[in-house]
Amino acid sequence: METGGGRFGVSETLGALNAALKKEPAPPASVWFKESSARNLRSRDFLAPQAALRALFAGGQVPKDIIEDVISLKCPGVPPLQSCQQTPLGLTVQLQRPAAFQQVLNSIAEFTKPSQSASGQSIILNCTPLRSRRSLDMLSLSNLRAILVTDHLAEVLRIQGMNVHLLPAVPDEGIQKFLHQLRVDWPSELGAACIPEDVLALKQLLSQCPYATAPGLEPGQTRLADDLIFKVHLKNFLAQQSLEGYDPNLDVCLVTEEKLQVLAELRQMVLHCAGTGPGGCCRVVHVVSCEGEFQQQQVDLLWRMLDLGAHTALQKHLVCGPVKVANSPSPVGAPQYFQLRRCQMYEASVMKYGELVQDDSWTEIISVLTSAAIRFEMLSTAHQSQIILDLEDSSISTKGTKSGAFVMYNCARLATLFKTYQQAVEQGAYPAFPPASELNFSLLREEGEWLLLFNYILPFPETLSQSAHLPLSSKGIRITASTEAVCKFLIHLSMDFSSYYNRVHILGEPLPHLFSQMFARLQLMRGVRDVIHRALATLHLPPLSQI
Repeated sequence: METGGGRFGVSETLGALNAALKKEPAPPASVWFKESSARNLRSRDFLAPQAALRALFAGGQVPKDIIEDVISLKCPGVPPLQSCQQTPLGLTVQLQRPAAFQQVLNSIAEFTKPSQSASGQSIILNCTPLRSRRSLDMLSLSNLRAILVTDHLAEVLRIQGMNVHLLPAVPDEGIQKFLHQLRVDWPSELGAACIPEDVLALKQLLSQCPYATAPGLEPGQTRLADDLIFKVHLKNFLAQQSLEGYDPNLDVCLVTEEKLQVLAELRQMVLHCAGTGPGGCCRVVHVVSCEGEFQQQQVDLLWRMLDLGAHTALQKHLVCGPVKVANSPSPVGAPQYFQLRRCQMYEASVMKYGELVQDDSWTEIISVLTSAAIRFEMLSTAHQSQIILDLEDSSISTKGTKSGAFVMYNCARLATLFKTYQQAVEQGAYPAFPPASELNFSLLREEGEWLLLFNYILPFPETLSQSAHLPLSSKGIRITASTEAVCKFLIHLSMDFSSYYNRVHILGEPLPHLFSQMFARLQLMRGVRDVIHRALATLHLPPLSQI
């Protein structure tokens, strides 16, 4: 067997376990799965269910030589195995946990990176709701959701090593200030801005396009819109090109100066990216609100029609579902929603901490908590699904376990833990932290400790890669992304950390015989802290040192 090495990974382990069970013909799907519940992790880490084994072996009984092959697995990315047993439930595997703790916690930095890399590739994220919103008052909750989805997606793609370019530029100062409050860094101008000649060139292409005609008055019309230039028959183009996935109601598109400006900007950015990226290839993902999907499909087809190059075929649409407010007699805009959440966060902080909240440092804390609350509300649900907001829900601002405030609260608890330890060291109560090679991880026997390592630190690189995965080669024009993965990960991690922290005294009595276990636990908490900080960075949320 090959000697194990490299960073441990869940997918690598599952792949190696599946390969060890393979017969001819190979099993059609994965046989093994990773356990995650505290109850099951008491006795096993991976399970091949008996029902799946029956499809591979007579009576579901695994031959002894195969079980021995599983136990002796030593492959890159696979933690050392402790046991492999046939049970009534199936074939179970348990890892050598002290060895896994040691190898993971002594190389934490490796587990805060994605499991895959897309270094040097270029992608354009075109957040279409920002194009038609010329003032802050026009920004709806659905628009805000699309913006936050784009912002988070851009960050996880950058972590993968991709060159991310954001469109459109947002010169409006009011919108820029609002986005800044939410910690969204959006360009106010573009490095590859289009010029009037670009729009003129598109007009010339339209004049020669067989699907375009001069605009005429429709029945009942007395005059044409001032900026109307052409009528384009999209249905004929769709039929001729055999394109799939578009709205069947697409027919005639009224081309205006604004639409041509959008196209010119897209073309210019693609040309800019193609000149800087490897292979001259640049993907375009249009992030759209559901109400703007039809219009963006018009722009997509118009671009394909006028610019039949390879890059126009690399367009995909990521559609965000609607955001609605429960029991609201009138529409609620994004600015109103932000102010409401900020006031709730301030009032909750005053109730808990009193006059301390008047301190200047609390202005930043409440700002971060507000941004966290809004981001988790908007991003914890799969982007294509509907969100219904309860604006009166107090758990959003009082650390309800599914809120951003709860995640930030536990981040602050970790900061307090290490601050308390450092102060005790300075006072001589505890010794300085020993070298990692001297830590005894066999002392980590509490079930919550393995839960934190196995469910969160170990699989975190795959969570990062999952959140950045875009099926750009799939058929059709729509794609989905796991933009909810990081928020859900942080919520579950915070719940399990909180449960462990409330149950276990990490900083025990300053007695020498207890120091070894305390240091092992502190190293585990370092791992949890670093993972939380890295995950928060993908949401542009700074870690809090106090709440």
